[in-house]
Amino acid sequence: MFKGVLFDLDGVITDTAEYHYLAWKKLADELGITIDRQFNEKLKGVSREDSLRLILAHGNRENDFSETEFNQLAKTKNDNYVEMIQAVSPKDVYPGILDLLKTLKQADIKIALASASKNGPFLLKQMELTPYFDGIADPAAVKAGKPAPDIFILAAEIVGLKPAECIGIEDAQAGIRAIKASGALPVGVGEAEQLGSDIPLVGSTAELTLAFLEKQWDN
Repeated sequence: MFKGVLFDLDGVITDTAEYHYLAWKKLADELGITIDRQFNEKLKGVSREDSLRLILAHGNRENDFSETEFNQLAKTKNDNYVEMIQAVSPKDVYPGILDLLKTLKQADIKIALASASKNGPFLLKQMELTPYFDGIADPAAVKAGKPAPDIFILAAEIVGLKPAECIGIEDAQAGIRAIKASGALPVGVGEAEQLGSDIPLVGSTAELTLAFLEKQWDN
């Protein structure tokens, strides 16, 4: 039996992806760079700094900013985003997630957050989910972001486990690659086209139950 579940946040616990998109789009517009929802798919699960690099490269402006200016742009995007997420509340928790957290808790299975979002702790608090989490991996404490496995290794470590004892849940390609590289068992939320047909998938978080996870683990 697995001993821990490592959760991504955006697209798994709630949908803050829309706020990220709007905040990035606002910044890109100000820089005269056009991004759309299709381009935004590349930013999912990717850190703030790496997302900004992708946007600047997309607009052929990657060499236009000093390090200080680059950091300021990243901060501007985050300020926009933080303003937008003040409204997040328990009603924004995805279907089935609260029930899953409760059953994992009852079964004494460790729960950790493995999100690239530096706003993870704030969002959990807004959704009243903090008490369910045994640990939150700090994305600032890892050397490399997803698809590197660092955040999942750290998430397992802070709850006293090895990744091989855990299931990782993700909705982004970069995240699935990170889970695989960490040695945890990946479960994807989404379509095989994006996430691959070699892993267990659910179309909706409502399908994420303890029984479902146990079955995947036993397979």
